[in-house]
Amino acid sequence: MRLSTRLTFAAAVLAAGLAAWAATLPPSEVKTGQYAQTFETTVTKKVSLQYLLCIPEDYAKAKDPWPLVLFLHGAGERGSDIEKVKVHGPPKLAAGGQALPFICVSPQCPQESWWTGEVESLKALLDDVAAKYNVDKNRVYVTGLSMGGFGTWSLAIDQPDRFAAIAPICGRGDPAKVAVLKDVPCWVFHGAKDKTVPLKSSEEMVEALKAAGGQPKFTVYPDAGHDSWTETYASEEFWTWLLAQRRKK
Repeated sequence: MRLSTRLTFAAAVLAAGLAAWAATLPPSEVKTGQYAQTFETTVTKKVSLQYLLCIPEDYAKAKDPWPLVLFLHGAGERGSDIEKVKVHGPPKLAAGGQALPFICVSPQCPQESWWTGEVESLKALLDDVAAKYNVDKNRVYVTGLSMGGFGTWSLAIDQPDRFAAIAPICGRGDPAKVAVLKDVPCWVFHGAKDKTVPLKSSEEMVEALKAAGGQPKFTVYPDAGHDSWTETYASEEFWTWLLAQRRKK
């Protein structure tokens, strides 16, 4: 089953309550001079993402919950035409008739945005899908290419306890923050001749992760340019490794 779904919901930003916000203090109660104050309120943010959902044909027959793969596309697939998301990665495999042994969620990034700016939306999307479908919460994975590689790093760093494994492809992240992923299985891919996102971008993340005690796998395709994803997503070894990982409880 392949569904194209549009998701609209509210994501609450945690904060404390606000009392009598519109009231103006009487001048006699206002302390003069400079001093520290604290402002707290509750803000509700509405987020919306269009996405492709791929459900395995034998979904209803399975006794066990299903693994879930979140796929983040590159910058060229942004916009409002959901068909563009099918040009690479798992959505391309599914569109070509390949049976995916997992629930696949492939959102589309808004035209003027980047995945690194959609972390709240992606978190809420995963929460929504996990609540609606029979998802194994110990086998949730995220992978993405180029801009989606950036998003993979960013989302995983923000949610290090959510994912069983991550697979950023020709992406870039913040080496200063990656230590939180030292216990998360990670396989990084990059093309040695990539002129769009230099190989150094992945090398720095891998080095920082190793320095923090992590043991990331790192594959560099010596003759590949920016497209280091086609070979990766066509690899049976990659999918076997990914789906074998389970979140540490």
